[in-house]
Amino acid sequence: MYGTPHIVSDVMTHTVASVGRWASFKDMMGMLQDRRVSALPVLEGEGRVIGVVSEADLLPTEELRDSPEKGYALLRPAEVAKAGALTAGELMSSPAITVQANATLAEAARIMAHEKVKRLPVVDEAGLLQGVISRADLLKVFLRKDEDIAEEIRREIVAYLFPPPASSIHVDVHDGVATLTGRVRDTSLVPVAARLVRAVEGVVDVEFDLAHGKGPREAQGHSVRSSMAP
Repeated sequence: MYGTPHIVSDVMTHTVASVGRWASFKDMMGMLQDRRVSALPVLEGEGRVIGVVSEADLLPTEELRDSPEKGYALLRPAEVAKAGALTAGELMSSPAITVQANATLAEAARIMAHEKVKRLPVVDEAGLLQGVISRADLLKVFLRKDEDIAEEIRREIVAYLFPPPASSIHVDVHDGVATLTGRVRDTSLVPVAARLVRAVEGVVDVEFDLAHGKGPREAQGHSVRSSMAP
């Protein structure tokens, strides 16, 4: 009824640098540097994601190489186990933390925050790699054009909650701030509209300046402001 939230496949990077389980330490270091990424999905078979090798996974070996006499003392037990590893299969974090391509951006953001990772391999229902989504990708929604955001609000929210002729609402969006002005017959729906508008991808704030009633003679001022701030 209120439209489909933007999903991971809308903003993810489709071309992904990845490695197999037997990729060498040197190959992984070179790929991270050449592709300017911080992690590599590890694939098996037809492209099933079995783990992820990140810069953090490679650091213990580098620390030992630079200072072997002090290295072990500085490493945690889990890092010591990886310090002598030479292949992706030995170094990877497994099972991989992934997200499905049809997940919403909010779901992807929650996974990143909970797992404290900067990017997620994107997989299909069979666990096959489809792409990768990063924190930067999640912020792309805030680059949507104001008019595109306004049109979505008109089409997916206003048209259902405040249909004419009982209500008449003008929607304007400037720099991500959505402003709804006009008259509504049922002001009890304003808080519902506020929650739905805030959920529109790219909206950073919501303001209402609405009058109650069918027309000017019945109008009675009703102003609401809803902010994205916690």
